[in-house]
Amino acid sequence: MRLNSAPPRFVTGSTLRHVVVMAGTGAVGLISVFAVDLANLFYISLLGQASVAAAVGFAGVVSFFQISLCIGLTIAVSATVSRALGAGHRHEARRVAAASMFCMALLTLAIGVGIALSLDPILRKLGATGDTLVYAKRYLIITCPSLPLMAIGMCCAALMRSVGDARRAMNVTLFAAIATACLDPLLIFGLHLGITGAAIANVGSRLLLAWIGWRGAVTINHMVSRIAWASLLTDIKPVLRIAGPAVLSNLATPVGSAYVTHMMAGFGTAAVAGQATIERISPVAFGLVYALTGAIGPVIAQNLGANRPDRVRQTLWDSVLFVLVTVGIAWLLLALGQTLIVRAFSAHGLTELEVRLFCSWLAGSFVFVGCLFVANTAFNNLGYPLLSTGFNWARATLGTIPFVMLGARYGPQGILIGQALGSVIFGSAAVAMAFHLTRLGHPERGVQVDQALPGIPSGSGRGVLMEFIRRGLRR
Repeated sequence: MRLNSAPPRFVTGSTLRHVVVMAGTGAVGLISVFAVDLANLFYISLLGQASVAAAVGFAGVVSFFQISLCIGLTIAVSATVSRALGAGHRHEARRVAAASMFCMALLTLAIGVGIALSLDPILRKLGATGDTLVYAKRYLIITCPSLPLMAIGMCCAALMRSVGDARRAMNVTLFAAIATACLDPLLIFGLHLGITGAAIANVGSRLLLAWIGWRGAVTINHMVSRIAWASLLTDIKPVLRIAGPAVLSNLATPVGSAYVTHMMAGFGTAAVAGQATIERISPVAFGLVYALTGAIGPVIAQNLGANRPDRVRQTLWDSVLFVLVTVGIAWLLLALGQTLIVRAFSAHGLTELEVRLFCSWLAGSFVFVGCLFVANTAFNNLGYPLLSTGFNWARATLGTIPFVMLGARYGPQGILIGQALGSVIFGSAAVAMAFHLTRLGHPERGVQVDQALPGIPSGSGRGVLMEFIRRGLRR
């Protein structure tokens, strides 16, 4: 039976409603994971040791790299499997899913073990020293080898979204988050294991993540076949073509975060603890914005396929409006509740100053982070994934390093301000480029790029960027 027999869902009706509904449902699983990560830091902060809180910050940078890698691989698997399902090739989709999951497990096992064996130089390079270094190594030596469990769970959730089983896909992360919330206080305080207990809780959560995901994708939805060893390389090739740009795009953010952490380390553990607190507050406060990346992709893609460029542009406008409203509400709540946040996380000195600066002023910069997310989704669906990679890395390098170096002259607060300024510049540029591309169309659909811009190869992200800059200079 063909799985694409139903009429396209997003080519009619209010595009704003589609954006709100898709982002709202997608945010449930994300916010549950981020909320537990925040709760983890809250429990650690109750121990009253700045070095332990800072260790969570350093460990978070390393974990961020690992999660970003898994997300990039998952995007590639989901796109390839969804395309096969849409063409009615369910057997091929199941074979690709099996090959992808096997290769993901091997790759993430190698990376997890490799990082575990190299923790000392990695953490020292980030700026961890003394007790902070010891605690961070203790946490990561336990969690790193369990990376394949997280990869399998995330891959299974993506497979369920590919067949439209959104509820079970959401439950994968939701129940894993609930497990962490229950295990954390029991192990950290009940058994007095401290940061070791937090690490064990993380591994337990990943076990549950993999089990629930496997049950939903394999047992219930039958989306994974036996591995076809003879065609393993053939099955994995289309996934790898997408995985390269997707992984590169996702790794840009942790690279920027690692540099900021390195600069913060020069001001002591309190400064790193403040940054760690902010990095765990922001995904919870702005979970709806984070969910936009996966939410608006199908809306843009369906309308592009239906040759409705007007609805593609309207989806972008509605997404930017959604970002403005949700960030505005979250910013107001953070500003009003900053004293409660400071007390809840036992923040003092530099840590308190950083948290208050973020809640009062810098939270507003997430408007431009959201615009970058919207633009990245547009680039991927309009056929220019390298522009997404380019803007992400530009923000992580040109939009981070010089601004943070300059801001560091004025202390930890200056570092945070510099990071925010970079987001403003590159978020604005990316969304402007996205709107420009909606007038050109997909290089394989609708208006051809070489027809709209003579002399530029169809699908050339670099050519479009240069022409966009040239026309801007003319004006």
